[in-house]
Amino acid sequence: MPLPEPDAAIRATGPWTHRDVAANGARFHVADSGHGPAVLLLHGFPTFWWTWRRQLSALADAGYRAIAMDLRGYGGSDHPPEGYDPRTMSADVAGVIRSLGISEAVIVGHGWGGVAAWSTAVLDPDVVRAIAPVSMPHPRQLRKAVLRDRHQRAAVRYALGFQVPFLPERSLTAHDGQRIRDLMARWSADPSWLDEQTSDCFRAAFLRWPTAHTAVEYHRWAARSALRPDGLTYMSLMEAPVQRAVLQVHGSSDPMILPASVEGSEGYVRAPYARVDLPAGHFPHEEVPDEFSAALVDWLGALPPA
Repeated sequence: MPLPEPDAAIRATGPWTHRDVAANGARFHVADSGHGPAVLLLHGFPTFWWTWRRQLSALADAGYRAIAMDLRGYGGSDHPPEGYDPRTMSADVAGVIRSLGISEAVIVGHGWGGVAAWSTAVLDPDVVRAIAPVSMPHPRQLRKAVLRDRHQRAAVRYALGFQVPFLPERSLTAHDGQRIRDLMARWSADPSWLDEQTSDCFRAAFLRWPTAHTAVEYHRWAARSALRPDGLTYMSLMEAPVQRAVLQVHGSSDPMILPASVEGSEGYVRAPYARVDLPAGHFPHEEVPDEFSAALVDWLGALPPA
């Protein structure tokens, strides 16, 4: 069967409302569900807001306003030629929160969305109530792990191939985005969650041009900024401790961001820090969604009142 049209995947119907929000000089697409204290959900590579479809319902049922956002360069959000760095991501997230008329939100972020969560807690803390990074250590801790652990370097070796021009984009879109499905299956402990319908939705959204290019740009910035002033400045800024509560969620069998690489992230937090390891790979919110949602709702319920 042919894939759905990209716009049909991006605007999937469900118990949520689609909105377009202007923030930080760009337009961002969000799916909004429920009423109550705000929880902003940020996806990672190579997904889009729809990866949080189960959590949107679980959080709304638990009395929260759940908002899943397409990051810059993904899904229904703008795909500008620049801005694929954590400082811009933080400004994007803070801008979306303010544009929605929310004073502060709990930020839950997977992968690159986790980088955004850590970064916003340091760079724009006024809009952050707490953060829950998923499959993502503190950025400084991840840098240490990549430099010191050959196993972690090997696990992210795929990103080296993203540094060359043109070829990564072609490989990600070839055969209707088959590599998207292959990467997600490889990074899962049990890929059975990635059935054909689910896989087709992720592939279709990624085929909206120029998502393949802009998604890769995050990885290019990460590698090329290591010795550049912008990257060094960012890492220096991230020395500041996080002053908000943190829930670190990780898959105990994550083959891409190894569980050992998370250890030490708590050293950058000067607030209550908790860690939950779930029986999953890199996508715990997809692989064990009920366990993930239960852990998240329990932690949210223990936070001080908003």
